[in-house]
Amino acid sequence: MSEPLPPSPAPTSVVTWADPQREAAFGRWLAGIAAAHGLRPETVRIASADASFRRYLRVDTNAGSLIVMDAPPDKENCEPFVKVAQLMADAGLNVPRVRAWDEAQGFMLLDDLGTRTMIEVVNRDDPYANQALYLRAVDALVAWQSASRPGVLPAYDQALLARELALFPDWYLEGHRNVKVEGAVRETLDTVFAKIIERNLASPNVYVHRDFMPRNLMMPHEESETRLGVLDFQDAVYGPITYDIACLMRDAFLSWDEEFVLDITVRYWQKAQKAGLPVDPDFGEFYRGVEWMGLQRHLKVAGIFARLTLRDGKPRYLADTPRFIGYIRSTAARYRELTPLLRLIDQVEGTEAATGFAFGRV
Repeated sequence: MSEPLPPSPAPTSVVTWADPQREAAFGRWLAGIAAAHGLRPETVRIASADASFRRYLRVDTNAGSLIVMDAPPDKENCEPFVKVAQLMADAGLNVPRVRAWDEAQGFMLLDDLGTRTMIEVVNRDDPYANQALYLRAVDALVAWQSASRPGVLPAYDQALLARELALFPDWYLEGHRNVKVEGAVRETLDTVFAKIIERNLASPNVYVHRDFMPRNLMMPHEESETRLGVLDFQDAVYGPITYDIACLMRDAFLSWDEEFVLDITVRYWQKAQKAGLPVDPDFGEFYRGVEWMGLQRHLKVAGIFARLTLRDGKPRYLADTPRFIGYIRSTAARYRELTPLLRLIDQVEGTEAATGFAFGRV
């Protein structure tokens, strides 16, 4: 998950390096490609950080600016980024073009899609003022899904869904809430997770961005460009068609009332049908699929945000966890088979009197 791009610092801002050897390697690499791309190395500054080990720098050119990805090869594999960038470009999406790549050292020169993310221009007080903007995001999503082919991207299969769900008990319950995941708690989670996986694997498969939300969509800086820019796509997979629309409308950092969520979701469903995508012909069934897919994502992200705090020292993400717990409770309350999960969440969060589970260290 990426953080939004902040306003560009002054060109004199210092880029700090923890490893002097990597700093020297970067300087040599940038100098070696500067002439070919019209770069001005003295203007390098921070563009944004990332929830992973990647970070992004901005450098001026003789005709604008470009982005440098700094991704240490021992911690980040850039091959998926390059592959998915090409797939998205071929699908007609506005994505950064890879202009230069030192695979061995983990440096990459990319197009600069701008400094404003979609989340920065969203009107949080008036959902319907954002309708046209969200439909631009929907258009990008439909174009991406329409390019789908099996066997190109990794499968979003049972094993991956299970690994992601395991982040919730491992990091959120045990790590953040100090809840022992054993006995009745373990049994409840195993039963509910099996149902979540089964429901989500029943959805037709398409290309899945996996983090398709306003923080990763860019407002174009050229008036002639109507397409939103798309970033942070390196973890794309081939999986449930319900995933990315659930991600867009049940955001990690924005909450909308259900009326607006339904409005955009049904408009996506209509556009997807028109494009020949394999959405359920019954919107009610499709929407239920979106809710179950969203539930899987929200459990996963609650675990990721706890891990970012506890393991990686990035506590700002955990501040958004109540939003995810709210999503989880809302969905669990709609479906009888999810009642045990709702009770467990309420007991962990203290939103209901704890009965029936012995946590040990609450």
